[in-house]
Amino acid sequence: MFGGPLGYSLAPAIKQNKSLLKLLTPIAQVYANAVGHRKYGLRYDDLIVEEREDVQKALSRLPAREGFDRAYRLKLLHQQSLMHRELPKEKWTSPKDDVRYLSPLVEEVKAENDERDLWDTMEVEVRKA
Repeated sequence: MFGGPLGYSLAPAIKQNKSLLKLLTPIAQVYANAVGHRKYGLRYDDLIVEEREDVQKALSRLPAREGFDRAYRLKLLHQQSLMHRELPKEKWTSPKDDVRYLSPLVEEVKAENDERDLWDTMEVEVRKA
């Protein structure tokens, strides 16, 4: 998928090429650490802007536990931001815990909306006998 609901991504093409994946993985790790969301206990999908309609629908589809965890992480972020501190290192989000939990749901909602748009634009012809 080159252009999806969350923007353009070269990830599928990079994952298919093993040498390119091996070359870019360390760069991706450096970038993920430089972004700094893990230092506040956030996952990457916590950074997705919630104001979009498809993201709102995807958030409503989250399991209850995942929704509570997301709310807790965001409240913790605001608390740490007010205190101008990062979390202690042992509470940082580890790379293995930083999994995409919302992006697949957003892509699913986008696919459903595209399908709905396709069906809504169909014209029905009435046959005359």
